[in-house]
Amino acid sequence: MIVKVDNLVKSYKELIVLDHFNIEVKEGEVLGLLGPNGCGKTTAINCILSLLKFDKGEIEIFGKKMTSNSYDIKRQIGVVPQEVSVFENLTVKENIDYFCGLYIDDKKVRKQYVEEAIDFVGLKDYIKFQPRKLSGGLKRRLNIACGISHKPKLIFLDEPTVAVDAQSRNFILEGIKKLNRDGSTIIYTTHYLEEAEMLCNRIVIMDKGKSLVSGTNEELKAMITTTEKIVIGFLDVKKEIIEKIKEIPHVIEVQKDEEDYIIKFQNGVNNLFNLLAFIKENKLIYTKLYSQLPTLNDVFLELTGKELRD
Repeated sequence: MIVKVDNLVKSYKELIVLDHFNIEVKEGEVLGLLGPNGCGKTTAINCILSLLKFDKGEIEIFGKKMTSNSYDIKRQIGVVPQEVSVFENLTVKENIDYFCGLYIDDKKVRKQYVEEAIDFVGLKDYIKFQPRKLSGGLKRRLNIACGISHKPKLIFLDEPTVAVDAQSRNFILEGIKKLNRDGSTIIYTTHYLEEAEMLCNRIVIMDKGKSLVSGTNEELKAMITTTEKIVIGFLDVKKEIIEKIKEIPHVIEVQKDEEDYIIKFQNGVNNLFNLLAFIKENKLIYTKLYSQLPTLNDVFLELTGKELRD
């Protein structure tokens, strides 16, 4: 086990931020840590990194107890914070060299690592630029290079694709996959659920300082009530018809989504057939009709009752 957090408690006077929080990260996996704003993600990460004191609990990294003086452990960890944290008066190359130098003393090795980090994030044409001359997406790439240039075994990535253009976002996501293929274990926080579904081997959903559930995408989807959603757009429909739809077998909820309706089903194998029969019987006209399997967003909403960005 690369990271093991057991019953972590952190409070500020009467406010409990982490309430017996637990998490385990296996070697070689990309673990997604998801939760609404204010749920305790950043506090948990800062405690794991020993940047913040906690009230109770145990933290082990690489099988050793993590403390503020565990420099042998910290040398093997890379951190890419949500806020871009670089020196504005240094060039791209100087920034990466500085952060790499915090961990790598050998100048020859450091030079090699810096060049590899520059190539990795695609900043070879910008090495003499200062950060203020870079676009938002390029700054994010620089932020990543500074955090991973020393080739850490464990990497914390805190929303690395926030407010970047689509091209940079794809570049960053592909880079994260490569880091993992090259052997890094990654803890990844994001507000983009599609990123978590695409990148993460396993996901932990937390809320109110607690880890609610942990599992693969499919395992999490199997935990919730909704097993199928059907989206339908009616040409003209009365309120009483919508109420009758709720009486169709296995329907658990009907939601209005702009001009469409989302019908959620629990179990059942003939949901679409039953809905079509109802439409025919009531002589309804629809403009669209399609079925969807549950998404990670459905899991999140059912478990926390919130949108991820709440």
